Amino acid sequence: MNAILADVFALYLKTKNFHWHMSGPHFRDYHLLLDEHADQLYSMTDPVAERIRKVGGTTLRSIGHIGRLQRIQDNDADFVEPLDMLAELRDDNLTLAARLRAVHEVCDEHRDIATASLIENWIDETEKRSWFLFETSRRGLSNGQ
Repeated sequence: MNAILADVFALYLKTKNFHWHMSGPHFRDYHLLLDEHADQLYSMTDPVAERIRKVGGTTLRSIGHIGRLQRIQDNDADFVEPLDMLAELRDDNLTLAARLRAVHEVCDEHRDIATASLIENWIDETEKRSWFLFETSRRGLSNGQ
């Protein structure tokens, strides 16, 4: 779960990075969407950390600790095209959902119903973010098709 928490923090910061550096004709819509997504991600952090503690573990202690455990890649580019931002975040959210499913399987093996229940909600939220990012970045169909 600490790797999940590190990934959530990394995805949160990447989402805020893209939110802060968004530009272009759809600036307002994308800016607001990414702010909403960042809020969802940040709201996951405390429940994940508290769940780790409830089952007897210790959790992240620093930015460096996050950096050592995160599997979501940072993007430090000076400029990223808006649609590339959305695509990258969509892929990262899909990756996070897959990792949450893997942790859910471990919870099932250990009969950790409480953690599994929380993870199910986080998977749903993550899939919704992925869906919104996908649909937002689609090009409209022409001729009413």
